[in-house]
Amino acid sequence: MPVPPRSLAPVVTTLRAAGCVFAEDEAHLLISTARDAAELDAMIERRVTGLPLEHVLGWAEFHGLRVAVDSGVFVPRRRSEFLVECAVGLAPPDAVVVDLCCGSGALGAAVVHALGGGELHAADIEPAAVRCARRNVAAVGGRVHEGDLYQALPPELVGRIDVLVANAPYVPTGEIGFLPPEARDHEPLVALDGGDDGLAIQRRVTAEAARWLTPGGVLLIETSERQAPRTAAAFAEHGLAPRVEVCEELDATVVIGTRTA
Repeated sequence: MPVPPRSLAPVVTTLRAAGCVFAEDEAHLLISTARDAAELDAMIERRVTGLPLEHVLGWAEFHGLRVAVDSGVFVPRRRSEFLVECAVGLAPPDAVVVDLCCGSGALGAAVVHALGGGELHAADIEPAAVRCARRNVAAVGGRVHEGDLYQALPPELVGRIDVLVANAPYVPTGEIGFLPPEARDHEPLVALDGGDDGLAIQRRVTAEAARWLTPGGVLLIETSERQAPRTAAAFAEHGLAPRVEVCEELDATVVIGTRTA
């Protein structure tokens, strides 16, 4: 039974008192998602205790898709939609797309959905992320593999990948404590911690990318504007011609590397 509209005001008041900046928007989402008053009360309680809104709802809006996001899984950020746009603009017809460090699988699913098809593979080392990603990736006909970066991928993909996207963790270890509580307390550390300078996982992705990409294939990695020059340098070191793309509106930075012939 739908929750009565009159419930909106007290929900907004409760969320606002808990420090939710967009309390009214969140209240609408909670009310429209809850199946009854008891479930709404439980959802409000979880949100007030600090659980990310997407974990409470069980989904996130991302690049026009409703993506399942289970508790304990990295929540796709709106800025990552810029990476999707860059990837879509570079993908050939019937592209072979791979999403490394896939989390919920949002990036790969959004790319293939926007392309209207393609061969999609996604991989993550976290079992919870793999379980969640399988629901999202299956919706666009893709497959999800569990394991550490390229070790998870089928060997027949070597030299065949047209578009390789990776939102690898890039927060320096020493800065994890400054993240919002929603991230540092409720998202897996492996999805946030990029090592001493934030680039440890990016370097591993970049080091092997050329072997997996088809000639002319591209690697796209989200990073920060501050880190982008070092990310681009790692691309060049490993046989990829780099360029940096920035979207000021989304505060997003993507380094794109093309495998030369």
